[in-house]
Amino acid sequence: MSDAAPIEHPNGLTGGDFTAADEPLRLFAAWFTDAKQSEPVNPEAMTLATVDAQGLPNARMVLLKGFDERGFVFYTNSESIKGHELAAEPKAALTFYWKSLQRQVRVRGQVEAVSPTEADAYFASRSRMAQIGAWASKQSAALESRHAFEKAIARFTAKFAIGTVPRPPYWVGYRVAPHEIEFWQERPFRLHDRVAFTRASPNAPWTKTRLYP
Repeated sequence: MSDAAPIEHPNGLTGGDFTAADEPLRLFAAWFTDAKQSEPVNPEAMTLATVDAQGLPNARMVLLKGFDERGFVFYTNSESIKGHELAAEPKAALTFYWKSLQRQVRVRGQVEAVSPTEADAYFASRSRMAQIGAWASKQSAALESRHAFEKAIARFTAKFAIGTVPRPPYWVGYRVAPHEIEFWQERPFRLHDRVAFTRASPNAPWTKTRLYP
């Protein structure tokens, strides 16, 4: 997860009473726990939206790899399209949608790199083939053929045949430090529940606002 203490699942913050919550990270922890029990595939999947040099939004699916009071963490190749976009404009939006629960969570905030120690620890927890793949893939670059990729995989498999696979210098983690988190629960007749939490800075208190659906 991260260096900070994890957020525990709070009782009483799931289901229809979520609008009574006064702090979004604990509410997210409760909903994420429910999603892990209910979603059949990848409850940690989230849409990551960035912007390019022209201000055009760019969105793709990534996996949440940890969260705490500092924010939401994912890992990727910093030389990929999203890596370049985050280097130029370190802001992002996330969207979680859990169809089985009819729930959505939207997050917006500043982006910062996780520490090398944290990135090393997570990389070490990945399967060996996933580690090899991180070395073999020039993420987002043009690929002449699948065979060329398979040759790269074979080359790095041989290179790291003995011992541990080190983390590539370009394989990093990013943390989205939220200044806005919105929770949405589907209701009959499209009379949904929406609650938004906002704050001016990472250390500022959260302000809660109930929204029209």
